[in-house]
Amino acid sequence: MKTTTKVILGITVAAAAGAAIGMLLAPEKGKELQKKVAEGFKEWLAEFSSMLAAGKDLVTEVKSEGENKVEAIETELNKLDKRL
Repeated sequence: MKTTTKVILGITVAAAAGAAIGMLLAPEKGKELQKKVAEGFKEWLAEFSSMLAAGKDLVTEVKSEGENKVEAIETELNKLDKRL
């Protein structure tokens, strides 16, 4: 996992924890608090799912680039073998 990804994930988790703590400490009725916590969790889950999807896309892209580079190296090695 890259440093940037770790930082983004850390900030997201910290923000979610801060929001949850803030809601729990706010003087509200139980039903209203439960509703806010549920809505906040749903928003956080949607954002986290989006981050996971972006990560999956990035991994797929890096894998494809790696495969292309390996293929290019194999082609060059085959050319060298033919010359020798």
